[in-house]
Amino acid sequence: QVQLVESGGGLVQAGGSLRLSCAASGRTFSLDAMGWFRQAPGKEREFVAAITGSGYNTYYADSVKGRRSISRDNAKNTVYLQMNSLKPEDTAVYYCAVHGTGDVSYSTSYNYWGQGTQVTVSS
Repeated sequence: QVQLVESGGGLVQAGGSLRLSCAASGRTFSLDAMGWFRQAPGKEREFVAAITGSGYNTYYADSVKGRRSISRDNAKNTVYLQMNSLKPEDTAVYYCAVHGTGDVSYSTSYNYWGQGTQVTVSS
C-alpha cells in the first residue's frame, strides 16, 4: 500500500532553516504531483507548496513564497521542502501528500497523506 514518511522536522531558532523530506513507497509517483501542507494547533490545514510529477512546475502559498523551495527526486521517490528564514508562525505539523485531482492548493485534492513531522520555531 501507499506510504508517505516525512522527516527532517525539529526545533530551530527564528531565521534558521530546515529541509523536510517525504519518502514515498508502494508504487512509483513520478506521474503524480505532490504537495506539502501544514497545520498549527487550533488551525485548519493549509497549503504550503506543490510540485508536478516532472518537477518542472512548482506552486507556493503567498505566505511562504520566497522562503520555501519544493523539489523532488523521482529516482528516490522523495519530495523535499527547503524552508529558509523560518518564523515562529511557521510552527506547525508539516504533511506531505499525493495529489489526485483538482486544485493543488486544496487538501481535498489529495489522496494519500503522511503522518506529519513537527516543526517548531523559537523566537
